[in-house]
Amino acid sequence: METLTLGLGLGFLSAFILSYYLCIRNIYLKSFGGSRELPVSAEKKPGAAALLVTAHPDDECMFFAPAILRLTARRLSVHLLCLSTGNFYMQGEIRKRELLQSCALLGIPSSCVTILDHRDLADNPELQWDPELIAKLILRYIQIHHISLVLTFDQDGVSGHANHIAVYYAIRKLYLEKKLPNGCQTLLLQSVNILRKYISILDLLISWLRPHHVMYILDSWEYRQAKRAMYCHQSQLLWFRHLYLYFSRYMFINTFHLMSQSTSANNSQL
Repeated sequence: METLTLGLGLGFLSAFILSYYLCIRNIYLKSFGGSRELPVSAEKKPGAAALLVTAHPDDECMFFAPAILRLTARRLSVHLLCLSTGNFYMQGEIRKRELLQSCALLGIPSSCVTILDHRDLADNPELQWDPELIAKLILRYIQIHHISLVLTFDQDGVSGHANHIAVYYAIRKLYLEKKLPNGCQTLLLQSVNILRKYISILDLLISWLRPHHVMYILDSWEYRQAKRAMYCHQSQLLWFRHLYLYFSRYMFINTFHLMSQSTSANNSQL
């Protein structure tokens, strides 16, 4: 009886694993077979330009590589506004050079990369950045470069970093005060729980089924590009970052919510 129960259990587990694998494979093939989700309307504008707003050098490839690589593949002009030099360990100049190298691999030319070194926006998880200051800096960049799509962190900042979260509240402030130009849309990178964050491509089915507005998935070649971009940040490649490259779902998958009145209202209650 015990043998029969064990056999049934293993059979059920095998069937589940096979079904899960087939579902992931089907979603992956659909994504690169012409049925990828339609881009948001801001991407369709003639001469459309996207702006990624991050807090530190290496945020762009650790968290946003799938979005950057898919947008640049669509010939969209992508800009990066990095709000600090990442000088927490006095490596700011090194990290600026690393960021430019990373962006070049991701398809963002140096002319489209702006790295701020503001005394009130120092890289420090204990320092509370002023959302109003950040909002002014972002809005100025949007107006100068005629940005139609902004990408940044959601209210949990992926890793819970205070500087990431401050960027979200800045863009939320611009949205609620209706200061963004007409037609300028904002995509918020969805934070996920710790288990989903580190199951790599296995999170694809869960991401597909969970509510989202936009999903970007990398193919194998693009994933190699994302890894190469991360390797540009040699000053940050501690042992756990190497594990991150293989196990983080953010190296393969980005899911975003569009900023809206409803998401802003819900987030204000968290």
